[in-house]
Amino acid sequence: MNHLTADDELLDRVLLTRVIEPGDEIGGRWVREYGAGEVVRRLRGTRGHALPGVGEKRWGGLRARARRAEPERDLAVAAAAGVRFLRPGTGEWPGQLDDLGDARPIGLWVRGRPSLRTWALRSVAVVGARACTEYGAQVAVGLAAGLAERGWVVVSGGAYGIDGAAHRGALGAGGATVAVLACGLDRPYPRGHTQLITRISEQGLVVGELPPGDHPTPSRFVLRNRVIAALTRGTVVVEAAYRSGSLVTARAARRLGRHTMGVPGPVTSSLSGGVHELLRQDAVLVTDAAEVVELVGEMGDLAPDRRGPVLPRDLLEPAAQQVLAALPGRGAAAVPEIACGARTTEDDAIARLYELRALGYVERHGDVWKLTRQSMISARSDGRPC
Repeated sequence: MNHLTADDELLDRVLLTRVIEPGDEIGGRWVREYGAGEVVRRLRGTRGHALPGVGEKRWGGLRARARRAEPERDLAVAAAAGVRFLRPGTGEWPGQLDDLGDARPIGLWVRGRPSLRTWALRSVAVVGARACTEYGAQVAVGLAAGLAERGWVVVSGGAYGIDGAAHRGALGAGGATVAVLACGLDRPYPRGHTQLITRISEQGLVVGELPPGDHPTPSRFVLRNRVIAALTRGTVVVEAAYRSGSLVTARAARRLGRHTMGVPGPVTSSLSGGVHELLRQDAVLVTDAAEVVELVGEMGDLAPDRRGPVLPRDLLEPAAQQVLAALPGRGAAAVPEIACGARTTEDDAIARLYELRALGYVERHGDVWKLTRQSMISARSDGRPC
C-alpha cells in the first residue's frame, strides 16, 4: 500500500479530521481499505480520481476541504491550547472505540493529562435533558458523585442540564470526569460552560473529534453521542423527552453491547417520557450509583438490599405472628375465633396470646382479646389494614 512514517500518518489523520465528518462510514471505509496516506494523496492529487461511494459533486467538496487543510498549523494551534492528537493504534487510544467499525473516529483531540485509554476502561456515561428539572439535576449530581467516590470515571457531553450536573457531581467529589465535545477544543461549547470545561480539562479530560476552531452543528452533536457510548461500560439516562439526543447515546450503547440504564421520574413529566420508554424496552432501572456499579462493575460489586425498617413485630416467631394477624383490627375476638384464623389449636393460641400480652401487643377483656392501641399504630405504619 504505502510506506508512511509515524509523522506522515499523524499529519494525514489530522488533515482528514478537516475533511471527513465525524461518523462518516464511507470515509472510514476508505481509511481502513486504502490507508490514511492514500486517501490524502487521492484528495490532494492533481487528477484526484474519486474514491468509491461518492458522486463527483461530493468528491469535489471533499477535495476543496483537503486543499484548504493545514495539518501542521492545526497541531501548532492545538499544542498552544494544551491539546494533543490521538490516533488509532497508539498506546493511549481506547480500544473500545474500534467497536464503531467504519464509524470510528479518524482521531481524537484530547486536553488534559490523564490517559484516555486507562480512564475509559472504568467509565460510565451519565446523560440527559438540557432543560432538566431540579429533580433531574439533583439525581445527576448524586449519581456522578457516587460513581466518582467508587473510583469510576463519569463521561458526559459538557452541555447544559444533566451533562453539566454530572460533571459537577464528579468534580465536587474529587473524582474523574471526561467531557466529549462536538466542536474544536480551543473553542468550547456551550460558551456558558467555558469555566466548567476548563476545570474539567484541569482535573480530568476534554475530548473531541473536530480540529481547532471547528463549530458544532446539530448533526455533530448527534454523532458525538456514539463516541460517549463506545468509550464507556454503560450509559445512564437521567431525564429525557421522547426526542432527546441522550436517547441516541443510549441506543448506540445498546447496539454496541454496552449496558443501558435509566433513572425513572414522575409519570406526569414529559422530561421523563423518553426514559420510561427506554425502560419499557430493555434498559435497566437504576436509582443510585451502587445499582449502576452492580451492573457495570466486576462480579461481587453488589448494591445493598433495599428493605424498609425492621419493626418489632418482624422479630416475633412465625407462630406468634400468625396469632397476632388473626386478631381483628377493630373490636375483639374470642380464643376459638383467633385459633381458627391462625390455623392452630386453642391451647396454642392462648399460649401465644399471653406471650403477646407480655410484649404489649394485645390485651384481655374477660373472655375476649383485642389489639392494644400501640399495636394498631404499629400495624398502620407497616401498611397493614386496621
